[in-house]
Amino acid sequence: MTFPDIVTDLKSRMPQLRGRLIANEPLAPLTWFRVGGSAQVLFMPEDEADLAHVLANLAPEIPVTVIGLGSNLIVREGGVPGVVIRLGRGFNEVRVESGNCILAGAAVPDVKVARTAQEAGTGGLSFMRGIPGGIGGALRMNGGAYGRETKDTLVEARAVDRQGRIHVLTNADMHYTYRHCGAPEDLVFTSALFQGAPGDPAVIAAEMNSITEAREATQPIKSRTGGSTFKNPPGQKAWQLIDAAGCRGLAVGDAQVSELHCNFLINRGSSTAADIETLGETVRARVKEASGVELEWEIKRIGIA
Repeated sequence: MTFPDIVTDLKSRMPQLRGRLIANEPLAPLTWFRVGGSAQVLFMPEDEADLAHVLANLAPEIPVTVIGLGSNLIVREGGVPGVVIRLGRGFNEVRVESGNCILAGAAVPDVKVARTAQEAGTGGLSFMRGIPGGIGGALRMNGGAYGRETKDTLVEARAVDRQGRIHVLTNADMHYTYRHCGAPEDLVFTSALFQGAPGDPAVIAAEMNSITEAREATQPIKSRTGGSTFKNPPGQKAWQLIDAAGCRGLAVGDAQVSELHCNFLINRGSSTAADIETLGETVRARVKEASGVELEWEIKRIGIA
């Protein structure tokens, strides 16, 4: 659907705006699934101050949705009303700090943090090689892979709230649990400081290579996918429950449960967002019937169906 154009009005209320405001911008190209509708307004702030200015001057009744690199996201066909924020070049710096710490903007891909740490001889961050997406998403969902999570390495995160105020949150302030962040939903994360440990660059590189090989062997990383679809229930593996329910290879339209790893849904080429979401709900229903376990979505779903 096409939303009313509110960009001119927004710009008039924000005289210091420096970033880009675009009306009815398609979001499908920004997601790994390559499906979905448009944002009523897509906002790409120039930097943290620009983001704060817009949030401070945005009418409270206008909804705000934040997307990252689009790896763990389904955008529904009806599009996303309000302002969709996507952080870009003003948030993509990553650098080594003293004490084996890495400072990264929220738009930095997780793998880039892992590589920066490896080159600096900083251990403990190799697991980020296995997380698809960017730092903002890792902060918001306590992203993890291969035995470690964001909560295991985060020192602090910077964020802007809906009133444009800057916050610095400690690890404890994030109230992390498995694939969940308890920080206020209106916070837009802008950067994070991670703590590593002294390490041998060659040993760290070998760890990262091992993660890369494991992902290539067990996950459909070259397909249009969204990463792990469902959270692992306590003491169980989602993929095993899905497999036991007979869902490996199950398809709805051009959406399919991956034959390689059945906690991954893939777009075989012409799937719609509705196909993917319907397939996911079908899997949930079959797993509930087969095992009594109710799988919880890990992939974020936004917009109007």
